[in-house]
Amino acid sequence: MDREKRARENFCAGLNCGQSVFMAFADLTGLTYEQAMKLSAPFGGGMGRMREVCGAVSASMMVLGLLFYDAAHPTNEEKSALYAREQEVASRFRKAFGTIICRKLLEGTGADDAPQAEERTAEYYAKRPCAGLCAGAAKILQGYLAEEGVLPAGGEGKQA
Repeated sequence: MDREKRARENFCAGLNCGQSVFMAFADLTGLTYEQAMKLSAPFGGGMGRMREVCGAVSASMMVLGLLFYDAAHPTNEEKSALYAREQEVASRFRKAFGTIICRKLLEGTGADDAPQAEERTAEYYAKRPCAGLCAGAAKILQGYLAEEGVLPAGGEGKQA
């Protein structure tokens, strides 16, 4: 299964947007399933449902950090190289969806920033673009990682 489809299915199975994208790439991170789920859990709903940066984008940033940042040598050059990667991936998401801000992506859906998670119903999925945003973020990240030689051109790599 491709990572785009996996991210969409993760969201439709009840994971939040951050988890949905992060778990689609978890096999590349060296983290256990439980660690990956816990690490990505706070990023749903634009970080804790505060509707800031989309969790799907935040998850992409976490994957980039785990794959490209050399924590053993935290230099300004290392940070700058990672920031450039992050800005490129965010730019691609912004180009595809108009913004990286959750509240703007959800305008007109009735989404609020209350800390209470919503029940996942057919009506919820029908009014929210989130499954598509997760799939789109995964497609963008998969393409970027293929360009950088981390994944083969098909984007699959090893399966989780």
